[in-house]
Amino acid sequence: MRPIGRRGFVTTATGAAFALLGADVSGAVDRRPARGWPGRAGDFRGVWVATVANRDWPSRPGLTAGQQRAELLGHLDRAAARRLNAVVLQVRPAADALWPSRYEPWAQCLTGTQGRDPGWDPLGTAVEEAHARGLALHAWFNPYRAATHADPARLAPGHPARRHPEWTVVHGGKLYYNPGLPEVRRFVQDAMLDAVRRYDVDAVHWDDYFYPYPVAGQRFDDDAAYAEHGGGFADRGDWRRHNTDLLVSEMGARIKAVKPRVEFGISPFGVWRNRSADPEGSDTRAGVGAYDDLYADTRKWVRERWIDHIVPQLYWHIGQPGADYAVLLDWWNATVRGTGVGLRIGEALYKAGDPAQAAAWQDPAELSRHLALAERRTAVDGHCFFAAQDVAKDRIGAFARLVEDHYA
Repeated sequence: MRPIGRRGFVTTATGAAFALLGADVSGAVDRRPARGWPGRAGDFRGVWVATVANRDWPSRPGLTAGQQRAELLGHLDRAAARRLNAVVLQVRPAADALWPSRYEPWAQCLTGTQGRDPGWDPLGTAVEEAHARGLALHAWFNPYRAATHADPARLAPGHPARRHPEWTVVHGGKLYYNPGLPEVRRFVQDAMLDAVRRYDVDAVHWDDYFYPYPVAGQRFDDDAAYAEHGGGFADRGDWRRHNTDLLVSEMGARIKAVKPRVEFGISPFGVWRNRSADPEGSDTRAGVGAYDDLYADTRKWVRERWIDHIVPQLYWHIGQPGADYAVLLDWWNATVRGTGVGLRIGEALYKAGDPAQAAAWQDPAELSRHLALAERRTAVDGHCFFAAQDVAKDRIGAFARLVEDHYA
């Protein structure tokens, strides 16, 4: 569409933080058993809190530390009151951080200026306050998005993408790290693991962005990387999928080496492949598929058990032509069943009551019907709702309806 104590908090200038760039940040390995946060069959009830472009929080850049904190606690209080049990907080929206990272600058969404210290530790506060309310805190990272614009000069001084312009590719008016470079893959893992080592997060969460979504009339320019690193692959698509596989498998192993009890979950685009492209794909006619367009073999990650849970974004209504929620629910249920990987369904709460959406989304009972269908699929162990501001607004009462029907 698209997920922390104050331990290890450091107040450093951006330049000093980048002096440690690439260093192996050591930390005590947490080998405690899992505390039993939600994750049992049918028990996960999560909400995404998006920070990119101030989608959910903070409501606008430049709020005081006290105002930011109050808004964050409001989202946590609301989640608890609505009988949810997990919050998936976006903590690395665009190669910047909601904690004093040793690798990347402070996030622009906080102060309006990337690299400016907001005067508090949002990630540390989030995990501490979430746990105080009985909520799991999943730290949501975007691996490869370097900026939501294409101008490196607008990045904070000392930003890794400015120091290493050879790491980046401009595509669709945005700046991305190049997934085909091994040094990029290692760096983004190090940047994310910094938070895992230093905070009591319950899970690492990635969204659906690996290679970027296709843009009409444009191609992702990774020719040089393919020439240097793709020698074993006659097909560039296979090489790209291999790069994404390495990112996922390596990150999963590194998380467990640091803190075995921390889960690793990914929320991919909801269609792996259409059946027209692969007889094992879903009976859908989606214009995009994760395998062919984002170079993300999401089914393989489940089969190889590189991840602990998967949260496919099934952002369609029941009966939608070309991408029926019920058809995709059955496909994912069959794909995950017996693997030991958890299956949580990503739900499009943001569509409920939106007048631009189809008639099904004007019915307050549509989402409740989704949960009723999922209750009869044995592999499904919960749902995650996009996103926090839509829980707050609940335009037509669809969220209140599903809470009453299913979370009593």
